[in-house]
Amino acid sequence: MLGGVTISSADPGVTLPRGMVIAQAWADLGDAVAPLSNASGRPLARTVKLLVDPLVLRPVQNPHLAGSAVAPEHADELRMTIAAAGPALAATAAWFLLLKKARRKAAITDGHPQDLYFQRCYELAHQHGHPESTPDAAGVATAVIADLHAPVGLTVAELRRYVTDPANQPELTRLLRTAWAHTREQAHVPADAGVTGFLATCATDPDPALFASLVARAAGTGGAGELAQPGVARNYGLTDRTRIAPPELGDTASKRTLPKPLDRSVFERLFAAFRQVVADDAATLVRAEIDRTAQPWQLADEASRVVMVLGREASAGLADEKAGGLLRSRWAREAYVRRVLRMPSAVPGDLLADVHGVRGAYLRRLWVRLHGRELRDEPLAAVELWSLLDGVLRSVIMDQRDRLRSALERAAG
Repeated sequence: MLGGVTISSADPGVTLPRGMVIAQAWADLGDAVAPLSNASGRPLARTVKLLVDPLVLRPVQNPHLAGSAVAPEHADELRMTIAAAGPALAATAAWFLLLKKARRKAAITDGHPQDLYFQRCYELAHQHGHPESTPDAAGVATAVIADLHAPVGLTVAELRRYVTDPANQPELTRLLRTAWAHTREQAHVPADAGVTGFLATCATDPDPALFASLVARAAGTGGAGELAQPGVARNYGLTDRTRIAPPELGDTASKRTLPKPLDRSVFERLFAAFRQVVADDAATLVRAEIDRTAQPWQLADEASRVVMVLGREASAGLADEKAGGLLRSRWAREAYVRRVLRMPSAVPGDLLADVHGVRGAYLRRLWVRLHGRELRDEPLAAVELWSLLDGVLRSVIMDQRDRLRSALERAAG
């Protein structure tokens, strides 16, 4: 029983809230996972996002465990899967405490410990087992913290110094002006028929040849033509401006106040994705980013641009129910979405706006993912595109769900 509700698979006609089933299974793990739990004993939002979902339940491989509600027969499987992972999760929690202790000893304050350490702790749990049975577990934790926080290549401070150096700014400004002077306004090209064809099968049987053909035909570049029209990019949630404008070089950035992707300065774009930067030369990195800002979709690779077009078409159903599609069906199944749309006066205005503006949030996050992949020099394969497209929506859903839960908990006192 959880919250006065008995969760059972006895009635095959009833679907069960996934979050409630997870919470019940989590409670059965006991105090051993307390470092990964909130004050009420439920798994932390980051525990679900970073551990339970990707490493235990694996919704991509087990889509029947991925929705906001699960069938009774699948609820038992979900509980058993979490129970089976109990020893590893208990060891993960113990390693997390050790890593936090080593972090404090090293006087490290950068980054959120849960974001930085949860998945590494799960890895340690599988490599070493529980720290109580690991010789010199404290030494292992100290070495992991040193490795995670070791300076690698270029730093944000070095990047800022390069961009703001008076000796560099005239040349960088000239490069930015030249890059944008060479951009040509593209005519709006109707969606390539291959885009619809690829989306029709990419979830179950992706066609590498068709994706390669879309890239070769520059379907992504052609699909970017409409962004030059007033209000189009803003309607897609990529900018707050009526027309896209050249970025500034910039000299400051904060993740709390980042503008929308196409409104960010060159420095803000690199700052936002800095953990994904593999370059160790500020000049090369900044010059490449300047060139990227003047490209279609403000992405450098045609494959990335094609994926933006795929995401634009796949997400149409998020804004228009008549458009339908797999992303629409997943989003519409979410209990919080139905609740917000059914009782809009019961949620804060910003959260209501989030739900109604989900397509913009989706396209923004897709752009950020693609930009990060370009900075990592990570290629895009047709077989992984649906995982990318679907994963972006899942990430948006989890963020919206967490914000709604927090708002309701604050309202309840």
